[in-house]
Amino acid sequence: MSAPEDHRAASAQLSPMTPDEFHDFYAFSVADYAREKVRAGNWSEEEALQRSKQEFQQLLPSGLDTPNHFLYAIRDDGGEKVGALWLAVEKRRGRTTGFIYQLYIDERFRRRGFGAGAMRALEQIARALGVDTLALHVFGHNHAAIALYRGLGYDVTNINMAKKLE
Repeated sequence: MSAPEDHRAASAQLSPMTPDEFHDFYAFSVADYAREKVRAGNWSEEEALQRSKQEFQQLLPSGLDTPNHFLYAIRDDGGEKVGALWLAVEKRRGRTTGFIYQLYIDERFRRRGFGAGAMRALEQIARALGVDTLALHVFGHNHAAIALYRGLGYDVTNINMAKKLE
């Protein structure tokens, strides 16, 4: 999922998504995830949208009211929405882990530090929720997001690789 930008410090405010914001986020995210899975070679174009819808329905069966899922609008200092962030919190092996399902910054606000600012703001929220580890997935072709996360101190924990044979 997308997060291309540099590491300049920008103030980013996280506020819980409204139902209207969630509706727009959900529609965009289902389609975006399907495109990313096709681009990564994981799904065919024919199946991608349906599979994405199924995954989102499994993850967010009650939408905004799904327990342990926290969906935020990312806003600039003036209150304008610049992106979205989705965190899920769960207990794993006796630890409280936060998994970032999505960080998205609208294209017109990229490379201004909002992604890094949002991730720093999320760390404060995660600590308050008792989270001791944050994790995420990033598609291998999303080099800008990989650079952002590395710059924020995230370490690679797994690597999947593939080679297309002719």
